[in-house]
Amino acid sequence: MDLVFSGCVIEWRGPAPYYYVPVPQEQAADIHEVAARASYGWGVIPVSARIGDTAFTTSLFPKDGGYLLPLKAAVRRPEGLATGDVVAVEMTVRL
Repeated sequence: MDLVFSGCVIEWRGPAPYYYVPVPQEQAADIHEVAARASYGWGVIPVSARIGDTAFTTSLFPKDGGYLLPLKAAVRRPEGLATGDVVAVEMTVRL
């Protein structure tokens, strides 16, 4: 399943700061339809994604009926991303 969307980088403070792009509701609904097949446990969904010139693999985290796309430093730094930036995301749910 290939998805394209834009979202705002958010920060979630825990023991360390974590950065995410929330998946918009429309795309989250599409992901929810294949979640049982795609998830390898705890509701996380494996994905391949691209932001700008940076391609990466990660897993979406379920949150409040939607999903969060984690942004590691290896993605944020080369793309110069900070909290509040709006980014274009190309993403493939790995089934």
